[in-house]
Amino acid sequence: MAVDYYQVLGISNSATAEEIKKAYRKKAMKYHPDRNPDDRKAEEKFKEATEAYEVLCDPQKRQIYDTYGHEGLRNSGYRGPGNFEDIFSSFGDIFGDIFGGFSNRRQNRNGPLPGADLRYDLHIPFLEAVLGVEKKVEIPKRDTCWTCEGSGLRPGHQAQTCSACQGRGQILRAQGFFQISSTCPRCRGAGEVITEPCNDCDGNGLVSSKKTVSLKIPAGVDTGSRMRLRGEGEGGRRGGGPGDLYVVIHVEPHELFQREGDTIYCQLPISMVQAALGCKLEVSTIHAVQTLNIPKGTQSGQAFTLRNEGVPHLRGTGRGDMVIEIRVMTPTNLSKRQVELLKEFQAIDKTQDENGHADGFMKKLFSM
Repeated sequence: MAVDYYQVLGISNSATAEEIKKAYRKKAMKYHPDRNPDDRKAEEKFKEATEAYEVLCDPQKRQIYDTYGHEGLRNSGYRGPGNFEDIFSSFGDIFGDIFGGFSNRRQNRNGPLPGADLRYDLHIPFLEAVLGVEKKVEIPKRDTCWTCEGSGLRPGHQAQTCSACQGRGQILRAQGFFQISSTCPRCRGAGEVITEPCNDCDGNGLVSSKKTVSLKIPAGVDTGSRMRLRGEGEGGRRGGGPGDLYVVIHVEPHELFQREGDTIYCQLPISMVQAALGCKLEVSTIHAVQTLNIPKGTQSGQAFTLRNEGVPHLRGTGRGDMVIEIRVMTPTNLSKRQVELLKEFQAIDKTQDENGHADGFMKKLFSM
């Protein structure tokens, strides 16, 4: 049974050319055989949409259809859409946007090929990441062959037209109502084959190499930071430029310092005497040695902040802070005299009750 072209595309019979094109684009995206392999229903839907578009986008065919219907089209000699290659060439503007069209592929297949971007994972110590460092690293990659300049051809020779696809770069195969085009396996879509390959690169246009590059790693980088080196990636072919190199930073942990953003954290062990009486201690930051004042009665877990002793801001000026957490150490292996002194202290300690609990502890416990 003949289908209504307007109904197939989901438009009214007064639709404009732009509305017809938009509706067909939507249907083509949904039912294209490349997106629905071995799906006969999708194949039929695509055929119907293509036929509807071919008729309605042509003012003369549309007028015949609106006046005389399908019978009028048959009498005018219309037999429906052709194979896929005909469709691509006829509707290049549609399929060029959706699937990259034949005309676009043919135009660009033998043009310059830019080199691929490369990634290099660099592991550096904690302090080098915080303070910055200059490093030289050796990057394995493929460079443009200097003999053939990336063409893959032996000097003095030219590529030959592919006999399998006759230079089209595409092979047609039957699938239901259509002839579906796929990339030629012999020339890989280039339309040409190299019969006289370059001796140095075996026709690839690229040769393996290693290059030492200098990296100036700024202060403040952290794990996941990336550096981009333009033109240090894989070499191009057929006149294409080189790709870029992306260096990804991985920071190794430090035995004393931890980092959160631009703040440095560390723990400082002190004796219970130092905590009780207070003291002045020299502590090493990531930048210098600073004097830290520990007040009397400092408790374990109490934190002190040293301003501007943290990580330099990667973007901007200034530095973060350093936070030092106190850990009061309980003495072990006491001498006899130390035990006597501690017992004397316990006897006169007014912060404890007769049971050895901190003053008011039992009252608070039973009041809960």
